Amino acid sequence: MRNIAGTQAAKVAFRGSIIRALPPRRSHSGVERFPSAVLRSRVWVPVAAACIVAVALLAWLRAGTDDDAIGSDEAVTVAPRIFTATVSALGAVKPQIGAEVRVGSRISGRVWRLRANIGDRVGKGQILAELETAELDAPRGRRRAELNLAEAKLAAFDTLAPEEEARAQADISRFSADATFAAQEWQRQQALLERLLAPRATADAAREQHMAAQAQLESARRTLEVVRTGNAERVKQAAADVERARAVLESAFVDRSFTVLRSPIPGIVASVATQEGETVAAGLNAPTFVTIVDLDRLQLNAYVDEVDIGKIAPGQSAVFTVDAFPAQDFKGRVAAIYPSATIQDNVVKYVVAVEIQGGYGGRLRPEMTANVRIQLEERKVLAVPARAIRREDGRNVVYVQRGEQALARAIRVGWRDGGWVEIVEGLAAGDRVLLNAGTAPEELAP
Repeated sequence: MRNIAGTQAAKVAFRGSIIRALPPRRSHSGVERFPSAVLRSRVWVPVAAACIVAVALLAWLRAGTDDDAIGSDEAVTVAPRIFTATVSALGAVKPQIGAEVRVGSRISGRVWRLRANIGDRVGKGQILAELETAELDAPRGRRRAELNLAEAKLAAFDTLAPEEEARAQADISRFSADATFAAQEWQRQQALLERLLAPRATADAAREQHMAAQAQLESARRTLEVVRTGNAERVKQAAADVERARAVLESAFVDRSFTVLRSPIPGIVASVATQEGETVAAGLNAPTFVTIVDLDRLQLNAYVDEVDIGKIAPGQSAVFTVDAFPAQDFKGRVAAIYPSATIQDNVVKYVVAVEIQGGYGGRLRPEMTANVRIQLEERKVLAVPARAIRREDGRNVVYVQRGEQALARAIRVGWRDGGWVEIVEGLAAGDRVLLNAGTAPEELAP
């Protein structure tokens, strides 16, 4: 651009010098004209001067251009630099475990009322849908009647058992008195028999009556034990019947409660799979009514190449962006590395779960695509700009400045950090390298 401008300026100066050098003459019409003879005789002086000026100007412009080209070979000093190595990967925003719930019905029935719509925000315990209850209300009444009957039997046993025991106790008292009287009569008849005042038959009869009385007393005592044991067993059985009837009634209430579907977590209704009036059949898998997603409990699943997975560890910091908000960085922390691999485009990758830190104000949504940078560690290394490195004969080469010369030197590179490349070997701190290379950092071999 400077050469073109200089040339045009020289031409203008040349034409002006010619016009000023020629003397005018007047024509018959009174208009001054330059005589051709004078023009031919005096034109060589200003022409020569203008040519000299133009040549000098062009030489100066070319010299300036050459100086700029030489000055473009800048040099930089090799010095230590803090590197923050990162692993880049693509990922997707996913709900955490337990943050996405599919709410379904555990019983069959017809949908009576559906109270959820896609996009609605629901709280924990909020009613989402209701099934018809007519088929469950009747069994519940029957179970309540069975419980009442069992409780009545238990109450009857509680009333009758003491009466039976009282009767058995009265029999024992009566037979005990009879046994005592019979024993005294037998002793009296035995004494009379010894003094020969009563016949032996009377004494034997008294002895038999005493033994019969003792047998009746023992029988009454055993009857009392049987009554007590039987009453205890019957009361226990009646109490068990009451508990069983109560459990069956509670089961009926539980089945009745299944007709009301509530949200187990707070969140947003992501999908609705049924409508009012539809009949659902519950089998091995409960039919899904509504899917709830808690947008406050999201994580990022980063798909890291198997080459880089060995560098990742829980606790490392991560930064990611999503296409919806490309100018905003979301921060996170590596929470876990899933052991199972996934294959994407014939490349083995591992899922790295990143816990999202800080509030994201509901801007993130499940399945958003994210660009992730996982920060590995900071290292102090020797580094040079990537544009100082050339690729020659299969080697990475830099040109080291030695006085007025530039000497090629082979190097081995390591980590990259933006536009800088780590020098593992081949250079020392203080070396001066020229910035006239043109190889991109990702094309360099280690």
